[in-house]
Amino acid sequence: MTQRILVTGGAGYLGSTMVPDLLAAGHKVTVLDNFMYDQASLNHVCNNPNFKVVKGDIRVRETIAPLIAEADVIIPLAAYVGAPLCSADPVGAKTINHDAILMMLDLASKDQLILMPTTNSAYGSGEEGNFCTEDSPLRPISQYAIEKVAVEKVLMQHPNAVSFRLATVFGMSPRMRIDLLVNDFTYRAVKDRTVVLFESHFKRNYIHVRDVSRVFQHALANRDAMVGQIYNVGLSDANVSKLELCEHIKAEVPNFIYVEAQLGTDPDRRNYIVSNEKVEATGYKPQMSLSAGIRELLKGFTMLRNTRYGNV
Repeated sequence: MTQRILVTGGAGYLGSTMVPDLLAAGHKVTVLDNFMYDQASLNHVCNNPNFKVVKGDIRVRETIAPLIAEADVIIPLAAYVGAPLCSADPVGAKTINHDAILMMLDLASKDQLILMPTTNSAYGSGEEGNFCTEDSPLRPISQYAIEKVAVEKVLMQHPNAVSFRLATVFGMSPRMRIDLLVNDFTYRAVKDRTVVLFESHFKRNYIHVRDVSRVFQHALANRDAMVGQIYNVGLSDANVSKLELCEHIKAEVPNFIYVEAQLGTDPDRRNYIVSNEKVEATGYKPQMSLSAGIRELLKGFTMLRNTRYGNV
């Protein structure tokens, strides 16, 4: 069934992969984006009559209110993503990641479906044993994670909402980010041939950007079974440490050297193993493995320069 879908931040890393997929599925998609990175990541869908694009700011009520009123489904991707960017502009981060989302939730009707990405970085350093399900205590460390947790609490009061606590995303996208961990380490392996690891035993979970797009489409197709729920979304076989990630990369880049630092700490203190059993029980399974994503990145990095891609 064709849906009218509003995607805020639709020209970003997730959106520029997701929007073409939604259009290919026959949906009518409106993108609201401020194009803060001067990206042209949706050029290839401009010929689609079901695509509409609005340049604007999600914090402006007069801009977003009429777009929400026209939508059957709202996918709020617009955000300051990641701890470094939020630290660089904490006021901008709060007004976009928190205040604007609360305004959007206030404007949305109870019948509209809201599919929102949150983050499994909310688990912080994890509970005892570092094993986290959707019911595990939340210990957000960064401003980004703290505000995502606050927004998720309000989001789940909406009768037709789904929260996806995404693992660390990786893979090629039309609006590329190299500052994500798998992308960053793979880029360093290609360009620098080396990386220094701090607290190399710290684990986290990963998910390919295309599999993120797939889980949103899965929720559209399984709305009645999934609304009102929170789901971890990641690769169940990719709960790996930074050291193990480097081993995966070295399997594809044999001359890659990684060194474990004996002193110093990682500014990103996340360390946890995440269960994705709940979303898998709905019938969703990721299709892109960590190794396949690394091989994809190796192709992409023959074309990209880091000075042009990344949030910070």
